[in-house]
Amino acid sequence: MISDDRNSGFSKLKTVNRRMFIFSAAKVVVFFGIVGRLFSLQINENKKYLTLSDKNRLRETRLPPVRGEFKDYFGKTIAGNLKVYQLHVVPEQVEDFRRLIVRLKDILAFNNEKLAKLIKKKNSQKPWETLVISENLTWNEFSKINFHLHELPGAKPVISVGRSYPFGESYTHVLGYVSQASPNDILTNDIIKDRNVPGLRVGKSGLEKKFENELIGTNGVQRYEVNAYGKRINQIDFKEGNRGNTINLTIDTEIQRLTSELLRDKAGSISVMDIYTGEIIAMNSSPSFDPNLFLYGIDKKLWNEIQKDPLKPLINKTVSGLYSPGSTIKPLVALSALENDVIKPNMKVECKGKVEMYDQKYHCWKKKGHGVMSLKNAIKQSCDIYFYELARLLGVDRLNITAEKFGLGKQVLGKYFLNEKKGIVPSTKWKKENLGQNWYLGETFITGIGQGYIQTNPLQICLMTAQLANGGYKIYPKIRVDENQNSYEKIKQKMRENEEDSKQKDNALIKATEEFLKPEVKEYQPLYRNPENVKFVLDAMFKSTNEIYGTSYSSRIDDPKYQFAGKTGTSQVKRITEEERELDLDLSQIPYRNRDHAWFIAFGPYNNPRYAMSILVEHGGSGSKAAAPLAKKLMRAVIDRHEERQNKNGFKI
Repeated sequence: MISDDRNSGFSKLKTVNRRMFIFSAAKVVVFFGIVGRLFSLQINENKKYLTLSDKNRLRETRLPPVRGEFKDYFGKTIAGNLKVYQLHVVPEQVEDFRRLIVRLKDILAFNNEKLAKLIKKKNSQKPWETLVISENLTWNEFSKINFHLHELPGAKPVISVGRSYPFGESYTHVLGYVSQASPNDILTNDIIKDRNVPGLRVGKSGLEKKFENELIGTNGVQRYEVNAYGKRINQIDFKEGNRGNTINLTIDTEIQRLTSELLRDKAGSISVMDIYTGEIIAMNSSPSFDPNLFLYGIDKKLWNEIQKDPLKPLINKTVSGLYSPGSTIKPLVALSALENDVIKPNMKVECKGKVEMYDQKYHCWKKKGHGVMSLKNAIKQSCDIYFYELARLLGVDRLNITAEKFGLGKQVLGKYFLNEKKGIVPSTKWKKENLGQNWYLGETFITGIGQGYIQTNPLQICLMTAQLANGGYKIYPKIRVDENQNSYEKIKQKMRENEEDSKQKDNALIKATEEFLKPEVKEYQPLYRNPENVKFVLDAMFKSTNEIYGTSYSSRIDDPKYQFAGKTGTSQVKRITEEERELDLDLSQIPYRNRDHAWFIAFGPYNNPRYAMSILVEHGGSGSKAAAPLAKKLMRAVIDRHEERQNKNGFKI
């Protein structure tokens, strides 16, 4: 028994010892496992966990690119930038979105309608997409958000860049406006896609859209340290992005603002152009709207008002509006007839107030007629009967060729304004191809006084006037300052050289041969066959403004420094019946929509011309009463600014 007890005790001892060994071995394994893991975490994977730690402690944000500015010819900023304060939220980073948004509602004091809009917007986008709570916080609101940030997990106060248009409505149709990048903007433009950040604004119309890729700039990057609540406590690093390019325009803000004042409470357009360099001095469309309204989302009610305004403030009438040019085309009709040897300058036509052709009556604006008219007097007094006869002799096809030479029916600034319309300069071929009909003589009659199918925009009429005023030479309109552009003196020299060349090439055979062998077109080429014909027309325009019985005589300026030549125009928008003609209603008695458009074209100073302008007042009635008086004020201002413009290199400012 004793032996058995001993064996049993020994066996138990061995079991205990084995268990102790296993337990001790396990402790050693665990210990070395922990030590090994600690070594691995602190030595081998130090960089990995340090990076993860930094990701919790550090934040990196791509900043919106700083947009380039627009400046006028004299260096004034006409579209700049300002600092704006925003609040962003990424929904997937928020545990309780409704609680957060209700707290933000209390802090920022926005109404239930906005709260509902934010929730709706959040539900319509992806969870990881940034939700912009507010695009334009005040400094007090921004400070409040930062103060309460510890209780707003997921909220991100952001300092962004906004657009500023200091001259408001004056430049709207030239510059356009910017607004938040749409999905379509991102899909169609790789640069916008690459630089897109929440709240990025891009050009939506006008030059803002045209020069988007130059203006947009590159993103900056900001790295900062946050505490456990996500509140910023320290900026670690900041890499500034590159600002977009500055675009210098040829426009003079002082003249641009004056055109806005002249068109106040009117619908219409004013364009002013240098007749040699082609620089656009002013280009205004009225009515307009404030582009600053679009920066942070326009109020729906206000947007509906702008859209439904019968005067159409959203349309750039200067390039997109199409109108019958009325009597402003008469100088060109006269030039075309002279150039084609259809008439002699001394040809006489008797005006009795109306003429009948194939049982159709064609009236002159002067009910009792002008009597016997010469060509120069017909331009001066704008006699319709004379120009019916002139158009009949000339024919619409030859007029079409001359009109297109001088810029009608073609885009003027099409590379800058994608919405510019070409208009229509009709011909027999045009009517056959587009309407499938033959051309009739009566249509030639009314085309000769700028009515019927012919449609032009105000900028084309300004270009036509400029190319007449410079002696009949082709010019190249521009709205952006070009450092490499030809100077006034160089352009004048080229025009003189081209005139000398044309004198030496009067022989038709020699000219045809040279054109065949050397078909390239010279810059600033003459658009005339005989320069005396152009001089004749310009003299007639001078008489129209500066001699008694001229249609714009009441708007003349006697001082030679400001003296200008011009031509009025009245464009019918509705055919006048015989009954209405007999009533001879005053303008105020005619419904606004049925009133004629008022036109005026001018160039000056007459002794040494440098500037041309076109003025259109929609439904203004008579060109002599509604449009010509505006030119009188405008021409003075343009000529007064001339010397300062000549002494200034806009692109060096």
